Amino acid sequence: MDEELTESLRIGIKGRAGTGDTIVEVWYRPPNQEDRVDEALCRQIGAASCSQALVLMGDFSRYQGGWRDDTAGHKQSRRFLECIDDNFLLQVIEELTRRGAMLDLVLTNKEGLVGDVKLKGSLGCSDHKMVEFKILRAVRRAHSKLTTLDFRRADFGLVRNLLGRLPWDKALEGRGAQESWLVFKDHLLQAQ
Repeated sequence: MDEELTESLRIGIKGRAGTGDTIVEVWYRPPNQEDRVDEALCRQIGAASCSQALVLMGDFSRYQGGWRDDTAGHKQSRRFLECIDDNFLLQVIEELTRRGAMLDLVLTNKEGLVGDVKLKGSLGCSDHKMVEFKILRAVRRAHSKLTTLDFRRADFGLVRNLLGRLPWDKALEGRGAQESWLVFKDHLLQAQ
């Protein structure tokens, strides 16, 4: 199984009553990793991102290009960025971590979970900078009566099929922009 070829370590931090558990995963991606192992890595990231509170960190070698402006230079780097976006993960390191490249990442699925990120000197003979950060945990989980959808678990193919079956040319015929938007919005809400 390709998942066995990925190098990772998972740690669970048990929350106190009223706070959720936090999953911390550390990954190493060798620079010469094969496409099939990269796909396994993305599947594992997808599974991990369903955790309530996740911190994913590690050396994701071969990431080339700008993080913020989405200018990944290699196909594998672009696929990795798509994996991060598809799983709604946030990158919290702002500085380059190794020789002008962003190889070491700290990702989270919950805004505000990771804070006080600092890059320190190297450990031993390593040419990577050490990354120090705090995992910030709320004292009590907020309970809301407002129901929201979890788009990380959505079946976008089914939504696409449901909306694709509609005769849009007839449904929107003779309608203005505002009225067309309301018709589309109604069908989208029904599909959800």
